Amino acid sequence: MRRKDHIDLLGVTLLMVCSALMGINQVLVKIVNSGLHPVFQAGLRSICAFIPVLLYALAMKKRLAIDDGSFGPGLLAGLFFTVEFMLLFQALDYTSVSRASIFFYTMPLWTAIAAHFLIPGEKLNVLRVCGLLLAICGVIIALSDNPSPASDRAIIGDLFCLLSALCWTAIVVLARTTRLARSCPEMQLLYQLAVSAILLLAIAPVFGDLIRDLNATIYVLFSVQVLVVVCVGFLVWFWVLSVYPASGMASFSFLAPVFGVFFGWLILHEKMHETIIVALLLVSLGVIMVNHKPGRR
Repeated sequence: MRRKDHIDLLGVTLLMVCSALMGINQVLVKIVNSGLHPVFQAGLRSICAFIPVLLYALAMKKRLAIDDGSFGPGLLAGLFFTVEFMLLFQALDYTSVSRASIFFYTMPLWTAIAAHFLIPGEKLNVLRVCGLLLAICGVIIALSDNPSPASDRAIIGDLFCLLSALCWTAIVVLARTTRLARSCPEMQLLYQLAVSAILLLAIAPVFGDLIRDLNATIYVLFSVQVLVVVCVGFLVWFWVLSVYPASGMASFSFLAPVFGVFFGWLILHEKMHETIIVALLLVSLGVIMVNHKPGRR
């Protein structure tokens, strides 16, 4: 499909589905952490997702090649992907889903800043800069006040989520500004799954016991992560990235932290403190403003 310069109805629908999947993903990870070590879980998820993604790409006759100049950027994207999920999964051992969602899904803010300098036609203006400042205020408020920390390492978890968001931004930029853009979304995801599976499984034993307390619920939720969140959600997200403007699609990502906070409250019964609500509102409003383009709906 040809690239588009605006988000249409199909793009809106797909982005909303992706946002819901991203929101509930944090809940799934936190629950599965009780059965598997976070780093081991992240690596196991990558290797389990690699095979169905590869089979889908072959069945759909997607072009899977490493001789198109994408190999180097693909490996680099895989390295960022590895660090991103090592930090995020570990963070959910320390902090709540609500807080992790707010910090991790600041990605659109950092993407918009990077796009301003690196991607033609995606410059920041006064409104978008104001949105960026609002969102940063939300992040500062959330970092400075945590009435009910999930653990004594909650602040470390919060910072891990911010760092993982920066890694996600780096992947987006690589997918738009390097020869990785020549690869289909499936190939981009295969690069990331392959590299992260190898690295995460290799270093997982360093962090402690791989198995914590496995049961049927853990197996089911882990399977949902692999088949739905990774195989379906990531492929759709990369396809949308390949067709629609990076900042345009990022503007819908404000829904992801909203879904994350909601599912954290609904499923894990996390408390909705004023700090979380204010931070969520500021970050969400900031993301909308940062990614606003005049004259486009």
